Amino acid sequence: MCGIAGILHFDSRVRVDERRLRRMRDVLSHRGPDGQGMLIAGQVGFAHRRLAIIDVSGGRQPMASADGTAWITYNGEIYNFRELRAELEDRGHRFTTHSDTEVILCAWQAFGEDCVNRLRGMFAFAIWDRRRRKLFLARDRLGIKPLYYAIDNGELLFASEIKGILAAGSIHPAFNRAVLPDFLATGFNAGGETFFERVHKLLPGRSLSWSLTDGFHGRRYWRPPVDLDHSDLSLAQRARVLRGRLEESVACHLVSDVPVGLFLSGGIDSSGLGALMAPMASYPVQSFSVGYEDNHFSEFNYARLAAEAVGAEHHEVTVSPADFFRVLPNLVWHEDEPIAFPSSVSLYFVSDLARRHGIKVVLSGEGADELFLGYNRYRVTAWNERLGRLYRATVPNSLRGGVRRLVGGLSGALRRYSKHSFLAVAGDPRELFFENFSVFPDTMRRGLLQDPALLEGRDPYALELQYYREMPAGMLERMAHADLQTYLVELLMKQDQMSMAASVESRVPFLDHQFVEFAAAMPGAYKLRGWRTKAVLREALRDLIPRPILTRPKMGFPTPVGRWLRGPFRPVLEELVAGPRALERGLFAPGFVRRLVTEHAGGAADHGDRLWLLMNLELWQRIFLENEPPGAVMRDVTPAEALGAVA
Repeated sequence: MCGIAGILHFDSRVRVDERRLRRMRDVLSHRGPDGQGMLIAGQVGFAHRRLAIIDVSGGRQPMASADGTAWITYNGEIYNFRELRAELEDRGHRFTTHSDTEVILCAWQAFGEDCVNRLRGMFAFAIWDRRRRKLFLARDRLGIKPLYYAIDNGELLFASEIKGILAAGSIHPAFNRAVLPDFLATGFNAGGETFFERVHKLLPGRSLSWSLTDGFHGRRYWRPPVDLDHSDLSLAQRARVLRGRLEESVACHLVSDVPVGLFLSGGIDSSGLGALMAPMASYPVQSFSVGYEDNHFSEFNYARLAAEAVGAEHHEVTVSPADFFRVLPNLVWHEDEPIAFPSSVSLYFVSDLARRHGIKVVLSGEGADELFLGYNRYRVTAWNERLGRLYRATVPNSLRGGVRRLVGGLSGALRRYSKHSFLAVAGDPRELFFENFSVFPDTMRRGLLQDPALLEGRDPYALELQYYREMPAGMLERMAHADLQTYLVELLMKQDQMSMAASVESRVPFLDHQFVEFAAAMPGAYKLRGWRTKAVLREALRDLIPRPILTRPKMGFPTPVGRWLRGPFRPVLEELVAGPRALERGLFAPGFVRRLVTEHAGGAADHGDRLWLLMNLELWQRIFLENEPPGAVMRDVTPAEALGAVA
């Protein structure tokens, strides 16, 4: 795990400015505290910050090929690098290090752009081929490792984080307001745009190349499968195959020259990983959990049970409200964009805990929910779809309109649940799955945004719907197929940025692409059975996981931020959401915003997720657009009595 950056001038007569490249590298120092490097040759310059995991004493970057004709700067881990190295040696290639970096470089020389198809792992890298005068950028299949780029004024800039591009000094931070509808609907932008004008993300499973003769060429080299495996196997039979596949993936992800730890929530996914990795590791597994003082938002008891079951050395960190708000602005800086999920803050604290115990590589259960239909919205949507078909077939349209009005007049929990049911939601996928679980539904987006032109001609679910419809199967498979390429990518960005903020590498065995291809091709009927999520995964891990964990309801890394904003931290909302500085930006209708704050603070409605987005958007603008130091943003906002000694 590392940080990479680079500059390419399209005019070969223009030499890269070393000072600009050094700034790009050094702003990413948190990603690689173990070393740094820089290489400039005329029109191209590569930079690197290193977190040493494999070939700790060697493997320094940027790295040149043995013949000096190609260079690489690379972030990630290739788990099959030893097998690939042996194949390349049989072809006549000779190696001077034991690193996976050199294997990628030789694979490029042997296979060209098809080298990405030979790699098993997580990666983002850039290669400059001097003979072909060609730059090649690539990102792993699922988007585990990030890569951003900008094309401006005769040059291409790239980096592991957006701040690396901004540090080059040629692109002035400017708000790309076109992404606002997407952000308000889902909390993120699923496409290649970012919150910054002219800065783009290379999407998962893609590569981008440039040469003087061919110009730019983008390619998608991998897609999740769309053909299902309809073989006549029982749930138990599929579970046995799944178990073997997952064991093999975990073994691959333990390849490291330093000890590997575990993020342990006490859920099925991380508990299963712990049970599989413990007998494989040559050292006692160290596990790490995060929680809050409020037991309703803490999973410590389950995590302790899972750790005890596998003999792990378990560590915990309890996050107070003061801790949470103290680090929030700095984490917005690390994430480069408004933080979509409060759990990002939790992830930073548990990553920092691992680092403080000497662990800089951890396994995480990310991806299992998308592969095995673990989210509550999957089963809610599935039942809404089934019952809705019957409802629409038997109840006349005139009566259904009356029922919708009746649901709108309900109050409390009854209204909260009914408004998401088939009684109030249309049967098309856009309404049933995407809009039904949006942060700001369509009517609220229209009331909130001052400029209605932002909503014209832009569907915030366009890419999600594209992926949903390209899967020729049922609703269950289509929902997972869409989330795997959109929602999960945002979660992986969060995982990368928050763990790297603490200089920790997170690995995700459920997202090994071979395992993904196997799991994604399994029909949804084996994953969601009645009201039971992850059925086949539960069956595969049944003898490894303590029963209380196997049968517990999913919590999903909850945080009590909505509750905190009703108490002594309400001034945070009053300033960052409803204060003059925020409202004078002209983005949101002042009356609508103040009503959200008043209703939430008074307990009339739960707008916690909505206010979280607005609060983070304001923090992002102050830090990146107005250059306010993260440490100063909350200084006059958070009450001293709430922060206590931290203030």
